[in-house]
Amino acid sequence: MGDESTVDAAGASRREPPDAAGAVYGSLLAASVVAGTGPGQQPPHPGQLMVLLLATGVVFWLAHVYAQLAAEHSTQAVPPLHRIRAAARREWPLVQAAVPPAAAAGIGALAGLSDSGAAWLALAVAVGSQLGWALYVAAKGGATWARLIAAGVVNLLLGLVIVLLKAALSH
Repeated sequence: MGDESTVDAAGASRREPPDAAGAVYGSLLAASVVAGTGPGQQPPHPGQLMVLLLATGVVFWLAHVYAQLAAEHSTQAVPPLHRIRAAARREWPLVQAAVPPAAAAGIGALAGLSDSGAAWLALAVAVGSQLGWALYVAAKGGATWARLIAAGVVNLLLGLVIVLLKAALSH
């Protein structure tokens, strides 16, 4: 995308950064998608899992962009293009977070893993990405070591819950 900017209260134009916290959410969403596939049946083929991960990321991205724009309580029927582009850019990490686990599923298949093995690899990458993004967001926000550790523990616990659900649903 180009240079998305918004106008602040003083009338100055400023570029809005992507929402890195959205990458944490997107990684958690991707892990949940993988965990929710195939309960009581065969896991999806890695190609299907890749499409499912990417499509889910795009749908949630669109939903978040819409929610951002609706939350502005604009009196205009259609928000200005610069607001749409800024919201789309801010929420883009939701889509980006789906790429590593989707790629892992594909790489797993190319490496000869079973469909189940590729799904577990995608899940591991999604949980690892979630942890990495959570630590990045905390560090970028100036978190102390204690808060970094807390962010890591919380995200590892969230990832563990998803892994346990996947394991429980797989058997």
